[in-house]
Amino acid sequence: MIARLNVGGPTIHVSKLSSGLSEKYKTTLVTGVISPNEGDMSYIATESGVEPLVIETMQREISIWSDVKSILHTYRLLKRLKPTIVHTHTFKAGAVGRIAAKLAGVPIVVHTFHGHVFHGYWGPLRSKFIVLVEQGLSAMTTSILTVSQKVLDDLLHYKIAAPNKLSVLPLGLDLEKFRKSNQFQGALRQELDVTDEVELIGIVGRLVPIKNHKLFLDAAKLAIKDGYAGLFLIVGGGELEAELQNYADTLDISAKVRFLGWRQDLPKIYADLDVLVLSSDNEGTPVSIIEAMAAKTPVVSTDVGGVADLVKPGKTGYLVPANDPTALARDMLLALQEGETFTDAAQNFVLERHNLQRLYDSVETLYDTLISEKYAN
Repeated sequence: MIARLNVGGPTIHVSKLSSGLSEKYKTTLVTGVISPNEGDMSYIATESGVEPLVIETMQREISIWSDVKSILHTYRLLKRLKPTIVHTHTFKAGAVGRIAAKLAGVPIVVHTFHGHVFHGYWGPLRSKFIVLVEQGLSAMTTSILTVSQKVLDDLLHYKIAAPNKLSVLPLGLDLEKFRKSNQFQGALRQELDVTDEVELIGIVGRLVPIKNHKLFLDAAKLAIKDGYAGLFLIVGGGELEAELQNYADTLDISAKVRFLGWRQDLPKIYADLDVLVLSSDNEGTPVSIIEAMAAKTPVVSTDVGGVADLVKPGKTGYLVPANDPTALARDMLLALQEGETFTDAAQNFVLERHNLQRLYDSVETLYDTLISEKYAN
């Protein structure tokens, strides 16, 4: 169960997981409704052979009435399906699904934190409320997974659950298409009508506050001042698109910035990017970094959330402090010069750690263990 199949790593994760477990477990993917300003990634589920059940009242916005109706709809669904395991992902589905599972008497409840919203999203009072909610929900949960060690450490810091209830399960993705992305070299430059000599630095992700694209644009201005003559590409869409376009105008760099919108041809994007940047204020495990590493695209990122589990300075990429445009600009230019030094190691790392088969094997082992423990007597 996931709140919605919008653009992002959790959608890819649950779609592939629902499909990949079907040989051993009969799975049903339950989701909510995507907001108008969000990119729709439900095609990933369709391509994976998964037909989600949609709860129309479950949406991104917090609404007591809609959320209560979502719990009731989910409760009735669970009473009909009688699952052995309910596995929830993301905050809204985690709350709705776990409460409904408790009411329906589901034997085993698992929740995955793909990140968290304890800071960086809302003010202190609302953030504290979210912590209290998650602490209560953990009492209804058999096992809690995180996509990175940093997220697990944060859960311990906020006292979300006891250590013996927590474990790390890295994302598993279909990386083969990114490993072979070099077959598309030149296609993006042809689309942009630029020569091979024009360097391309890009960022891939939703245009939302937590991704801090303004930091990317601030760093872009500094890089241009230092002599960078290439283009900056912003791949993705979202609620801040018009604001970011205006911000680029304000910085007087709009001639060097291209907004490419939502794209489904990401291997083509990574094939021609000289550097992939992530400028977020908070992250779980960013999919764009994993994809870029699989495509042997050098990576520069802010040191937030679970990024450090992927990017090892001097080994697989570059890390800079959050909200430091000077450091980000410096390392973007450095990556242009020497970034290819790390790409082999980065690719090997993600292909081994974040492949789909490892995900399927790990989740099946977890489910088997939880079932054995539940029915041991």
